[in-house]
Amino acid sequence: MPRACKPRESRDRRNSVSLAELRGKWALILGASSGFGAATALELARYGVNIFGIHLDRRAAMANVRKLVAEIESHHVQARYMNMNVAKDDKRAEAIARINTALRANPDGPQTLHIVMHSVAFGSLAPFICDDSCKAIARSQMDGTLDVMANSLVYWVQDLWRAGLLGRGSRIFSMTSSGSSRVFEAYGAVSAAKAALESHTRQLALELGKHGVMVNCIMAGVTDTPALRKIPGNEKLIEHALRRNPSGRLTTPADVAKTIRALSDPEVCWINGSIIAVDGGEFIAS
Repeated sequence: MPRACKPRESRDRRNSVSLAELRGKWALILGASSGFGAATALELARYGVNIFGIHLDRRAAMANVRKLVAEIESHHVQARYMNMNVAKDDKRAEAIARINTALRANPDGPQTLHIVMHSVAFGSLAPFICDDSCKAIARSQMDGTLDVMANSLVYWVQDLWRAGLLGRGSRIFSMTSSGSSRVFEAYGAVSAAKAALESHTRQLALELGKHGVMVNCIMAGVTDTPALRKIPGNEKLIEHALRRNPSGRLTTPADVAKTIRALSDPEVCWINGSIIAVDGGEFIAS
C-alpha cells in the first residue's frame, strides 16, 4: 500500500501528520497572480508549500504581483513567479527548464511537483451569431480560447511528465464552471473550452492514474473575480447565484483554495478523474 494511503492511529494525529507532510513540497500554479490561483498560492504557503507561479500581467499590475509574492514568502516558503504567456510553447519550455533547475539544485528536497493547478482565464466573449459580422466570434478567437483555456493543460502536463516533474502522489487540478454544460450570453467559446477542459482532465486521469498521479477538475460556483466581471451580464449571474444558492452567498476564491489544499493532503489518494463542485450547492439548485 502506498505510504500516502496508510491508515493512521487517530484522527488528530492523522490530520497533524498529513498536513505537516505538505511542508517543503512544491506547487506550480498557472494563473497565479489573481483570483483562484492567487488564493490557492497563499493557502498552500500557509501549510509550507513552495510556489512556482506563472502569470501574464502588464507593468501596471506588477506592484500587486510583488505584494502577493511578499505575502507568500512571509510564510517562510519560496515563491518564484514568472511573467509569461502559458500558451506559448517556447515560454512553457523556458518555465519548465527553470523549475527543473530549481528542484535539481537541492537533491535532498522534492524532485517532483506535488501540485499543479491550471487556472487560466483568458478567452473571447462574443456571440456566434449576430447581424454585424464584425461582432461575431472569429476563427482565431475560437481557436485561441480553446488553446489557452483547455488545450494548454495537456501540453503543460505532457512536458512536465517528460521532464520527470510529475511522480507518484502528484495532483493536477483544472478549473471549470457550470458554463461547461449551461449557456450564457456571449459565453460560447469559453463554454466549449470548459467542456473540452473537463474531457482533457478525464483523459489525463486515465493515462496518469497507473503512475499514481491524480487529475481532477474543480467546478467553482459563481465567484466575484476579475474573470467574472468580464462576462456580459455578470450582475445577473451574481444576483441569480445569491438568490438560489442554498448556502446564501457567493463562492469565494478562498473556498476553492481550501478545497485544493485539502485534496492535496497526501492521505487523500482515491479521487481521480472527477468534476468536483465547490459551490455550496449552487449547481444543484440553479
